[in-house]
Amino acid sequence: MLFAIAIAPLLNELSSRFSSLPLLATTEAANAPIVLTGVLLTLVVIYIASKLGGELSKRLDLPPVLGELIAGVVVGVSALHLLMFPAGGAQASDSVIMTILQRIDHLNPDALSSIFQSQSEAISILAELGVIILLFEIGLESDLRQLKEVGYQATVVALVGVAAPFAAGTGGLMWLFHVPAIPAIFAGAALTATSIGITSKVLSELGQLKSKEGQIIVGAAVIDDVLGILVLAVVASLAKTGAIDIANVIYLIISATVFLIGSILLGSFFNKSFVAIVQTLQTRGNIVIPALTFAFFMAFLGNAIHLEAILGAFAAGLVLDETDQRNELDAQVKPIADLLVPIFFVTVGAKADLSVLNPAVPENRAGLVIAAFLMVVAIVGKVITGWFVVGQPGINRLAIGIGMIPRGEVGLVFAGIGSASGALSKPLEAAIIIMVILTTFLAPPFLRLTFGESAPQQSVESID
Repeated sequence: MLFAIAIAPLLNELSSRFSSLPLLATTEAANAPIVLTGVLLTLVVIYIASKLGGELSKRLDLPPVLGELIAGVVVGVSALHLLMFPAGGAQASDSVIMTILQRIDHLNPDALSSIFQSQSEAISILAELGVIILLFEIGLESDLRQLKEVGYQATVVALVGVAAPFAAGTGGLMWLFHVPAIPAIFAGAALTATSIGITSKVLSELGQLKSKEGQIIVGAAVIDDVLGILVLAVVASLAKTGAIDIANVIYLIISATVFLIGSILLGSFFNKSFVAIVQTLQTRGNIVIPALTFAFFMAFLGNAIHLEAILGAFAAGLVLDETDQRNELDAQVKPIADLLVPIFFVTVGAKADLSVLNPAVPENRAGLVIAAFLMVVAIVGKVITGWFVVGQPGINRLAIGIGMIPRGEVGLVFAGIGSASGALSKPLEAAIIIMVILTTFLAPPFLRLTFGESAPQQSVESID
């Protein structure tokens, strides 16, 4: 009797806890259709914003990705509050979409908060898939044979273009602005990127794509992508641990390098297997499904060895770029990228709280100073690369440096992953995105101005 009396409170507590589990499951099941409604409405907002922004940028002869980013800023926390995320400190009541759902379904605050969390997680997962597809696509567009043609000139330009802004940006943020090490490293890493797509488009319009300058720029941009992915894999992993461990850094660099180079060296084996599978399959998706399976598996391996999934996706793209089905595969991946990649760019813009750059607020002025500092480093750190090209008298060194300036979609990848990891403060994140926008806007007109009306330069065959 005494034993029964003694354990009665415990039994009652356990009974109440276990009895609440079916209720919790029932509540979540009841909310599932509403979560789906929220996700669908959010996707409507994202796609409309991305197309309006992209089309406007296209008509202004600017990269569509800039329009998607700016559209994200408009629909996000900085303006319309249509696309909000709890990770940034937003509440369900702050979201216009959640307010609409509450009025439709008469939700109580607790249910609305749970739906807001689930809906945000679903959109974030879609955005992560978008960046994986994006890096896979970048890998498909990165021609390894082109790297061999431009030789050591492009390699030197790429190495300086990564090392100089990374060192100056990281060191300056830590010593001048007292930014903690990991956020400073993340910001420095974002400065290393170069957008192949933007620069290549401008060079092609100018008739300079096959010139010595053009080939050095494009080749260096390809190498920049490889080095940038390695840097991103390292700093993203550092952000997860919260501390800088030299041994861990060395491990990450070695493992990232071995992973990427090993994937490339084994490319012929992967290519033969891929071709054999494609020829065996007779149903729809016989090319794109095996390719995405390979990309997702490589992304899984990247995560499994404590690197980033995007490194695996990028490596998969580099490998499959050498297959005979590369053009057809690229054509089939583009529609998938068109569906998922805008989600990533719009959410990156939506999460950027640009109000922290309002100079009327005294505590925001530090963010503006940081943005100005990052702009200077971003421009100077790339422009100087042209003067490291040796043995090429008469080459347009300024054009090479300016061609390396635009960060474009690659810089946004760094900002997005830094934001998702929680490594960046709001002022620093907004400053990085401002840097990406301005460098991408400034490079095309300045590149046109630098080349001027001069005739296309010599072909790449004359490069040492």
